[in-house]
Amino acid sequence: MTRTRPLFFLSAVAGIATLFGASAATESGATSSSPVAPGTVCTIADVFAPSAPGQVRLGGSLGAALSASIRNQVMAQSIDRIVQPYRDKKEVGDGDWRCEYWGKWATSAALACRYEATPDHRDVLAKGVRELLATQDPDGYIGTRKPEHHLKGWDVWGRKYVLLGLLADYDITGDPAVLAAAKRHADSLISECGPGKVNIAAIGYANWKGLPPSSVLEPAVLLYQRTGEKKYLEFAEYIVGQWRKPNLWSPDGLRLIEDALAGKPAAQIGGAPKAYEMMSCYEGLCELYRVTGSRSYLDAAVRLADSIFQDELTVIGSGSNHELWCGGRNKQDTKDQLVMETCVTVTWMKYCCQLLRLTGDPKYADALETSLYNALLGALMPEGHWWAYGSLLSGERVPSHVQQADVGTCCCPANGPRALLLTPEWAVMAAAAGPVVNLYNPGAAEVRLPSGTRVRLVQATEYPAGETITLKVAPEKPEAFTLALRIPAWSARNTLRVNGEKWPGDVKPGTYAKIERTWAAGDTVELRLDLRGRMLSDPAGKGFVALASGPLVLALDRRLCPDKAPAGLEIKPSEGSTVTLTRNAAAAEKAGVLLAFDASFVAKDGTRHAITLCDYASAGNTWSGQSLYRVWLPQPLDCSTALNDLPLWPKWGWAKEKPTMPPAPTLGTGKDLPK
Repeated sequence: MTRTRPLFFLSAVAGIATLFGASAATESGATSSSPVAPGTVCTIADVFAPSAPGQVRLGGSLGAALSASIRNQVMAQSIDRIVQPYRDKKEVGDGDWRCEYWGKWATSAALACRYEATPDHRDVLAKGVRELLATQDPDGYIGTRKPEHHLKGWDVWGRKYVLLGLLADYDITGDPAVLAAAKRHADSLISECGPGKVNIAAIGYANWKGLPPSSVLEPAVLLYQRTGEKKYLEFAEYIVGQWRKPNLWSPDGLRLIEDALAGKPAAQIGGAPKAYEMMSCYEGLCELYRVTGSRSYLDAAVRLADSIFQDELTVIGSGSNHELWCGGRNKQDTKDQLVMETCVTVTWMKYCCQLLRLTGDPKYADALETSLYNALLGALMPEGHWWAYGSLLSGERVPSHVQQADVGTCCCPANGPRALLLTPEWAVMAAAAGPVVNLYNPGAAEVRLPSGTRVRLVQATEYPAGETITLKVAPEKPEAFTLALRIPAWSARNTLRVNGEKWPGDVKPGTYAKIERTWAAGDTVELRLDLRGRMLSDPAGKGFVALASGPLVLALDRRLCPDKAPAGLEIKPSEGSTVTLTRNAAAAEKAGVLLAFDASFVAKDGTRHAITLCDYASAGNTWSGQSLYRVWLPQPLDCSTALNDLPLWPKWGWAKEKPTMPPAPTLGTGKDLPK
């Protein structure tokens, strides 16, 4: 068969239900230094706390994807190439954003060190930090511009990423020199655009109305959390205050808080519907809420997310047309295809993780799962080393082009690992009452109770291909606590057993099933979710349908289309919106996809015909016209024409020529990314 299956599928599919065994979570963190505890000056505690470094290990195809991304991209990155722009300081215009790459890489590398705690990984991150700090100017500035070009274009946006990367490293190592460098860098920024200086909401790239520089709010608050120095909190509150002030670009001001609270659609907030940068500002509001307790900050963040759910989010868990909010939820079936930027997917997932931590609302965990299995993994290249610029609901997958050839990368490939490697931190979390399981996947986790008792959780499952999740619970000693299990909103029928006996409590869709009891080593929980196929109707009401199985959106792929099938096929739900789907392992193997399902369609003469679809993340994974795909299917369906007139390159790309799939690095060599 054609080699299209991602590298991390090869060993994962056959043994997807096996336990992790020797690869289980370790007790210690990534280094011998004690990790810094974020939030030391916070007044608001997380409802759900992220897992501690090294305490969650993921198996199956998902775990293999994480490891491939770490090995073949994050740890294969050329440090010299991403640091060189900071040495040269040649950037001057609006089209220069090399200043963001180091910070994106460093935050990914820090997440990699938190997940796979190896000396080699820590050495790579340490080298990246050391090389960057060698470029710091005497006044503290770390960036890619000479003084006369400070605050222009993407300069402050890049300074934000430098701060995020340095703080991510500091949280692992506790190195005071790194924190001192971060402070000097922030002080340099405050001296240029702090209180009494220019309006930070009216600098940078004019088209985006101050959103990119305003997003430095997040690391400003993080720096205050780690130092307790009020000047960083004052800077953060100054930034928010500038959003209310009229300026040349925004006559009424950005009004990010007021307009979100008023229920304005995301596309109408801030004067520019730039999705990625806008959500980045609200991530900062989440952090500011943690330290101030000002409820309006959290409420504004929640209301923006509500607007995204209602107006922007598509079936695969992303949104935007290229990079802009556009009311895309109701535009999913149009020929003017939405090109959902991977940076938008990444930031939406990071945003949902923030809101899940702060609210404990399972809808954010549901959203994370949908985005993970569909939009995010669908944008990942087969070897885990490169990403697509955007995700489409139909057409041809195309790898991202290289925006700056000297650095050898671009915004979305640099950003993708930040969401993928965040997965362990929300997969299993800790609440005051006990562990919270958000993601079902073979593997193991360890959670520490408020009493200090460690609880080990081991999952065996074929989910999302299989409906049964078996969870072994092993506290160090018998203790009473509550184990919370996410019940997805789409799962209509659920059963839960503890040590073989049916659990009498609620197992309702869209909630957490909370099992409160005294637990002891050897206790076993079995959860069965409802993986019956579901038929989804397009929100615009134009008669298109999509099929889903659990969190997986399905797609019709050219490799799976029947050579002969009658026209006028329709899918007929059997109960409500439920449809019958049958696993087709042979078709999946032949086509090189992870999962394939046969769906029963009915012809005009009443005969039934099986049409095979695959999971969205596998659809199009030849990254060529060989595997054109579509999610939304016309009713009635004609397989002979359904994949015609789809958006082929160059109808939607930025590059002048169609990008080709970059070669994967030789494993373990640290080979450069493509030039």
